Amino acid sequence: MRYAALAMVGASTAAERLAAVRSRIEAACARAGRDPSEVTIVAVSKSFSPDAVLELYRAGQRHFGENRVQEAARKIPEVTRAGAAPVWHLVGHLQTNKAAAALRLFAILHSVDSLKLAEAIARRAARPVDILLEVNVAREPQKYGFAPEEVSGAVSAIARLPNLNLRGLMTVAPLVENPEDVRPVFRTLRELRDANGLADLSMGMTNDFEIAVEEGATLVRIGRALFGEREQP
Repeated sequence: MRYAALAMVGASTAAERLAAVRSRIEAACARAGRDPSEVTIVAVSKSFSPDAVLELYRAGQRHFGENRVQEAARKIPEVTRAGAAPVWHLVGHLQTNKAAAALRLFAILHSVDSLKLAEAIARRAARPVDILLEVNVAREPQKYGFAPEEVSGAVSAIARLPNLNLRGLMTVAPLVENPEDVRPVFRTLRELRDANGLADLSMGMTNDFEIAVEEGATLVRIGRALFGEREQP
């Protein structure tokens, strides 16, 4: 496949970008009275090359996310052959017919958005697999996920399925000009997490991860701030 390239004019290095993101997370944690060690950065490498992943890995980043099973199936073996061993997260929509392939590639699945998908994963899993439930907090019609009022029932149903380790909840906030506008979305997800006795919150991307951290995110999914801007074709 044709991977995106970084816009190199004036671009910082991978190490500098990673240090800048870590610094911003530390500042957000300080404002919220949190320990930065509670927050895991997931570098979303969608459309970027294995070389871009390896550059960031060598700078110290260990968790990487992919949106599509097909792209990951090509990229992950190349990264492995180069001697790197990241923890891979699936952060995009997963079709039920790709559940088996996803289980071979990823350590954690962020976007379990239906009981049907959870059941498909449970049937195909040969060992316990970490998952998060995707919640459409803002009720955007174009997005996947459980409605907030469905979460409690889904948690109970998934507890009865084999080989699923439900770690927490995930959401994709609306794209807004002012990141403060999505604070209520992140706060609602945290309240749902707490009400259901779960541990993790996957929320926040390049545009809004500091707000997400202030509201309790334990996993932030960051692409552009770590890999740089994509060149326009």
